[in-house]
Amino acid sequence: MAVVDHVTNGEVQANGKFERQANRFVTPFGDGEGELPVEKGRYRLLWAPVCPWANRSIIVRQLLGLEDVISVGTLDPIRPDVSWSDWSFTLDPDGVDPVLKIHLLSEAYKKADPGYQGRFTVPAVVDLKTGAVVNNDYFNLTLYYETAWKKFHKKGAPDLYPVELREEIDKLNDYIFRNVNNGVYKAGFATSQEAYSDAFKLVFDAFDVLEERLSHSRFLFGDYITESDVRLYVTLARFDVAYYNGFRVNKKMLRDYPNLWGYARDLYAESAFGDNTHFDAIKKHYHLCCLKTNPNNILPLGPDLSVWKLPTDRAKLSKDPDHKYRTEEE
Repeated sequence: MAVVDHVTNGEVQANGKFERQANRFVTPFGDGEGELPVEKGRYRLLWAPVCPWANRSIIVRQLLGLEDVISVGTLDPIRPDVSWSDWSFTLDPDGVDPVLKIHLLSEAYKKADPGYQGRFTVPAVVDLKTGAVVNNDYFNLTLYYETAWKKFHKKGAPDLYPVELREEIDKLNDYIFRNVNNGVYKAGFATSQEAYSDAFKLVFDAFDVLEERLSHSRFLFGDYITESDVRLYVTLARFDVAYYNGFRVNKKMLRDYPNLWGYARDLYAESAFGDNTHFDAIKKHYHLCCLKTNPNNILPLGPDLSVWKLPTDRAKLSKDPDHKYRTEEE
């Protein structure tokens, strides 16, 4: 099994710091001129269960009831044995996506731009009319689902992006991205001690801030789950099984933070979160094909994952303990 570096195209700077590549396909969804039309059955969302950015798009898709509106193709957690960083459909019969009829994610990227030079990333939204990627803007994709795709939301869908909280949510989302979501990657892909140490501090300083915030609030914005909770959850779900040891962010494990740990389990108990969290796939990807530090491809047996099903007492922090969502009709 070849180990292909996650980081290419100058993403590691001369000082050893990891700087994530910019997204190439960022045209928004909407009804405006030049925007991607919002149409049922027109798009296919390609994801890999290992990827936190892709995971949150799948969680939001289910929460909003868009399963029959946007189809999904799933990529193997183990990268293909090619000389570039790609994803493959080897989970499907004959290794071919049954709708797009392609073997590799890169084929859909190349249909959009034959000269594309970046990494082939998920989530990627493909227009079924052309077979080409039209959006890989992981930072904004769920926001589009929550706003531009609202006419297709199921009845009683949760309001994950309340109008009156959007400015605060956007601010917290940026903080979570810089310090937590991307912070673990800055530590994991650092090539200098200084870069690693700086990223390590970013992550655990943020954990301390969020631990305190969640000591008096069931979710990040009170009694109900929002977009920000989805964003934080996907990193927390991967922390103990992949980032703690694989990315050397090992000051503490998630389960050493009483509030963050209880909060993560509270979210995991929801089907959209728990059913779309594939720990085995996450472990395989990060330990067998993502990290160069495991040349013998030994898959760790731990940690114990049954603890994710332990009950929490987080409901006591809520004024509405029987409900985790505020619906769009409210």
